Amino acid sequence: MAFEWLTGSNPQFWKNYLSLFENDNNTGKKRFVVFDMEATGLDFKEDTILSIGAMGVNDGGISIGDFFQAYVAREQFSPRSVALQDVVKDTNETVVEAEAMIQFLNFIKDATLVGHNINLDIEMLNQALKRLELGRLKNDVMDTNVLFKRWKGNTDDSQYTLDELCDALKIDKTDRHTAWGNAYTTAMVFLKLKNKLGI
Repeated sequence: MAFEWLTGSNPQFWKNYLSLFENDNNTGKKRFVVFDMEATGLDFKEDTILSIGAMGVNDGGISIGDFFQAYVAREQFSPRSVALQDVVKDTNETVVEAEAMIQFLNFIKDATLVGHNINLDIEMLNQALKRLELGRLKNDVMDTNVLFKRWKGNTDDSQYTLDELCDALKIDKTDRHTAWGNAYTTAMVFLKLKNKLGI
């Protein structure tokens, strides 16, 4: 169900987001945003977002100061939650899902979104937008699992974990139980694969 302020026409933040994709403007360097989410489960139609961590990446590395983190307020949690113990700690600074989506769209703008096995996260975000009676994300996406398989010349349907990519690329695994920590690790993986593949 949409909030009253969303009913009747597209809100301004959504219009601003859509306007970024109206012109195919390829001038300047492409911005990548690497992100990860924690959720109440793995069913994008039934489960909901608990937290989002994201950071901007440019040609030289992770962009200092270009980061995003949000914790989504929940009235109750499912005992099926795969992320609850690590996400719900000192989460006094929570926002409702609608506000988290507004902030996230304002952060990502028209960047290419990067994640590990990203399809589930994208569908979770699209479901959150659907609950606000809005459309789907317009951003291009890149999956580090797909990039890794391209680098290895692997054309089958293999799914590698983020830890397996870290081991193969000799990347330290730190803070792997939060959206922010996973996003940072994924960003390090992406930067190595980006360099190896000449992206």
